[in-house]
Amino acid sequence: MSAEAAVMVVAGVLALHYRIIPTDVSEGPSGTATCNYVAQDADGRRWFVKVYPASADLAAEQRALELAEFAARGGVPVPVMRRTLDGDLIAAGGGLSVSVAAFVEGAETAEGGLSGTRWAAVGETVGRLHRTLARHPDGPPRRAPAREVCDVKRGRQRLERLLARYAKQPPSCPFEVWARDAARERLEGLPAAASMLKALPPTLAVQIVHGDLSSLNLMLKGEKVAAVIDFRPPSHRSPMWELGRIVLDPRTVLAAPNWPAGLAAAVAAYREANPAMSTEDLLTVPRVAAGYLACSAYPLSEPLDDPSAVTSQLEAYGRDRHQAQRVLWERLAEAEEVLLDLLH
Repeated sequence: MSAEAAVMVVAGVLALHYRIIPTDVSEGPSGTATCNYVAQDADGRRWFVKVYPASADLAAEQRALELAEFAARGGVPVPVMRRTLDGDLIAAGGGLSVSVAAFVEGAETAEGGLSGTRWAAVGETVGRLHRTLARHPDGPPRRAPAREVCDVKRGRQRLERLLARYAKQPPSCPFEVWARDAARERLEGLPAAASMLKALPPTLAVQIVHGDLSSLNLMLKGEKVAAVIDFRPPSHRSPMWELGRIVLDPRTVLAAPNWPAGLAAAVAAYREANPAMSTEDLLTVPRVAAGYLACSAYPLSEPLDDPSAVTSQLEAYGRDRHQAQRVLWERLAEAEEVLLDLLH
């Protein structure tokens, strides 16, 4: 379907299923797996329209949207979903399946990294998010072996498989060469990672979480969090992994030399918003973040898994992610000492 035809179909779906008569429909910010549009109605309101690929699991996408609504009821800043005239969260028409939410005006993603009072603002929002999702009907928080949160054995298997694939399909561009070499370096570093992870408590909290709380899915307006977007279907994962993933984003770690102090500000605000989280778990945030990066094959596998996804932005992110892992390891003791002073 051409871009012009897609715009026309989107406009038709909005009118038919949502009673939104758009005066303008244009392509919006691209998603990882979706095509997105921004529509404006006659009252000047703007709507974010997500178009799912034909291969999408719409039942899973429905559960993800329901999780977002559940978080919103707990006070988490989530864009208001627009339901169809039949009360559904996803509409199908003209060969497209779409969901519609209020457009977040004047906001930017957290891709630029955290600084100033944004650390605390993000920590507070994630704390409120996890406090709310702990009450989700899919199950309360529980304890799980730490090795399941940072699975070195699985990480080794992923990296070994990736290197075997690179051996069969040699790199054809500079980024693929770098990705293969980085995978080798990461594999060689796994014994050290395993040793580092032995210092984690035997078990860690797991609960329903956002599932993809990356800097792309956190919208900021000034020093405040404007919106949390793009939830995944409910699943139990480590909330400390999710907290570390956003407040210790690679670009933040590399751009902010004072990131241990920023981490402390975020964790302090998180604890105030979610006092049920144990001190023992909160102390693990930097170690879990470092361990998770050490065991990950992303985005080193993208040139083979999804070549079309390899953009200059992804290449830069991949290199930042690899470098940030080293920085986290080098300053791990410092970060943990700062947290220990804060939490005791």
